[in-house]
Amino acid sequence: MKNLEFPKGFYWGTATSAYQIEGGIKNDWSEAGKKYNAGLACDHYHRFEEDFDFAKQMNNNAHRFSIEWARVEPEEGKFDQKELNHYKEVLLALKQRNLEPFVTLYHWTLPIWFAEKGGWLNKDAPKYFERFVEKVVREYKGLVKFWITLNEPNIYASHSFLIGGWPPFIKSWQKTKLALNQLIEAHKTAYKIIHKIVPDAQVGPVTNNIWYRGILKILLDYKWNHWFLENIKNYFDFIGLNYYFGYSISGFIFKGKEISDLGWKIVPDGIYHVLMDLKKYNKPIYITENGLADAKDAKRAKFIIDHLKWVYKAIEEGVNIQGYFHWSLIDNFEWDKGFAPRFGLIEIDYKTLKRLPRSSSKIYAEICKNNAVEL
Repeated sequence: MKNLEFPKGFYWGTATSAYQIEGGIKNDWSEAGKKYNAGLACDHYHRFEEDFDFAKQMNNNAHRFSIEWARVEPEEGKFDQKELNHYKEVLLALKQRNLEPFVTLYHWTLPIWFAEKGGWLNKDAPKYFERFVEKVVREYKGLVKFWITLNEPNIYASHSFLIGGWPPFIKSWQKTKLALNQLIEAHKTAYKIIHKIVPDAQVGPVTNNIWYRGILKILLDYKWNHWFLENIKNYFDFIGLNYYFGYSISGFIFKGKEISDLGWKIVPDGIYHVLMDLKKYNKPIYITENGLADAKDAKRAKFIIDHLKWVYKAIEEGVNIQGYFHWSLIDNFEWDKGFAPRFGLIEIDYKTLKRLPRSSSKIYAEICKNNAVEL
């Protein structure tokens, strides 16, 4: 039986974000109403070592997580050393398990003081972000090589400023454009300050790319998949790719495809097409999120294998892909959808907070161990 062997030194991991799993965070989301309050979440804040043990058991050699800005700078210009020390403990726990940290600096949530100033609409927003980034990078410069500045600015801006379903609940095309332009400047500013502090750091954004087919590719591909990257193209060392969907013109769906618990069509070959489209930037690519809501764990193992087959094909055709992070390590608070969607390789019993590895985690562990997908 043939194995698809991935390049030597390939990073295998899982991804998480602070607000979705840590618990006990007070930020613009927690103050937006019950629906948006993650509460205790998975109490990862106190149980991160246990969760990282599961990652290690899956033979991971990397882990992506985010630092919660609202914890670190709860008041404007005042940094909480206790929380800075906490994230240092998180980083040391990863290092002790030989898990390379990929650290996200902004994953959609804001300190309340910053939100009250208008958040990303404030003309000085990039400067506020720069101050936070500088503090964090100086604190951990000896522990982190890979810095992710922003998570999915296209998703954040569209949901928060165009659709208006996320804080700050604005519906305005003009403000969407303003927020995106501010995020572009914030990324550039962060990129420069990180390299000033750690010259050999690897710094990049994470973008959510969709595989568009037919006329949709002509209409939407550049605006959604490439506009942000084109505007920062001299300011990134790698690209983080989050891939979940493919869309066609026929009702924006692919007929005959399986769906996740959220109704998202499962389109594995789409990851190949968006990876091939990113080849032109001539930068290393890390797949920083790829997963599905699957409470019964009936489709997850096949989902991983099918997507990795197409990732391998892209590598064969010259795309410089250096890592894959499955979303997610554990079940989590899925933003405006709450706790019902189950994305984790590790199941969370939200009544007891007990962790239970799903059967798909064992399949993923074999892939990571062998650095290969078995056909």
